[in-house]
Amino acid sequence: MADSALEPYWKTNFLKWMDKYETEAKYNIAETCCASISIEQLQALSEDKTAEVIQPSKKLSYGAIRGSEALRSNLAKLYSTKVGTPLPAENILSTPGAIAANYLFFYSFVGPGDHVICHYPTYQALYAVPASIGAEVDLWHARPEKQWIPDPEELKALIKPNTKLIVINNPNNPTGAVLKKSLLQKIIDIAAEHSIMILSDEVYRPIFHSITPMDAEFPPSILSMGYKHATATGSLSKAYALAGIRVGWIASRSRDIIEKIADARQYTTIAVSQLDEQVAAFALNQNTVHSLLGRNIQLARKNLEILDRFIIKHDDICEWVKPLAGTTAFVKFHREGSPINAVEFCRQLLEKIGVMFVPGDECFGKEFKGYVRIGFVNDTEVIQEGLEKVRQFLRKELDDLPLAE
Repeated sequence: MADSALEPYWKTNFLKWMDKYETEAKYNIAETCCASISIEQLQALSEDKTAEVIQPSKKLSYGAIRGSEALRSNLAKLYSTKVGTPLPAENILSTPGAIAANYLFFYSFVGPGDHVICHYPTYQALYAVPASIGAEVDLWHARPEKQWIPDPEELKALIKPNTKLIVINNPNNPTGAVLKKSLLQKIIDIAAEHSIMILSDEVYRPIFHSITPMDAEFPPSILSMGYKHATATGSLSKAYALAGIRVGWIASRSRDIIEKIADARQYTTIAVSQLDEQVAAFALNQNTVHSLLGRNIQLARKNLEILDRFIIKHDDICEWVKPLAGTTAFVKFHREGSPINAVEFCRQLLEKIGVMFVPGDECFGKEFKGYVRIGFVNDTEVIQEGLEKVRQFLRKELDDLPLAE
């Protein structure tokens, strides 16, 4: 796909929408993070009640350039669970959030003359950044009639002689779908045939609320699949409820990949804040991480039931593919079979009842008319009260909402 053809996709306005409206909403049901917690709450989740989250006597120098030993060691343990070969801590770099991790990867490996294939729909930066630095980008479409699972045969058809990279988002934003184990293997087989790199954005891992590790198709991290040209990115923001500390990471089985990114990182990040990394290391410590994730997965399951009941009660005007993981759902609203104008719907929700959704066609691609993205893993009372407000709004205002053009 040429840049001109991609323009409607990479000029979507997700971050502009969030920046403009997020602070105005009384019921923010667009938030993609698990309900945020405080330092005090984080400490209470730890099994070690004597442990300090922040070391107040530690001098605030730059610290370890590539990331603190405690943080990278804890991450390495998470990536080494149930795999034959543990991931060395040296194969992980800390970054200011996953957005920086993804950007550094693209900056390091992609440029003019390269071809990138990106799983779609997804977070805008995953296809917009490669396009902005001169790469040719094709979108590997997932579709609702196929449960938001993209077709590996279509991926094969997109491969070109200059294909450098396949980008996936697993679990997926905005749909909550997952690329299961057998599909991940097919992606790797396709990539391996042409020595293509894979970047897996795994920021919503491991919030698997509707599929369990006992399932034979449970999706492992890309780093557990044995492909040497694979890289994973993640952060504390989404699954770990700590967006405010701005800690993300890049991990790969390949030291060559890590070293090249480390060289590029020197031009953008001397080091991540020591205070932030201390909080992150505490959260990912074995004494804390299981309780933290348990809290977030339980919250996801509870709130998903509330959202599911809302969808069932309004199945004459909305439809979805129920998400399996992550914190978001992609819901289509329609009237007599025609999609509503999602932008106007979302604006009226904000102005009249203070509820925030994200319009799909404005923020993820023009073909998603009538779709809204809902973030459902925030505080339960926000979900309950916000959806009740939406129910009342739809009862009174639905017939007056414009349809999508």
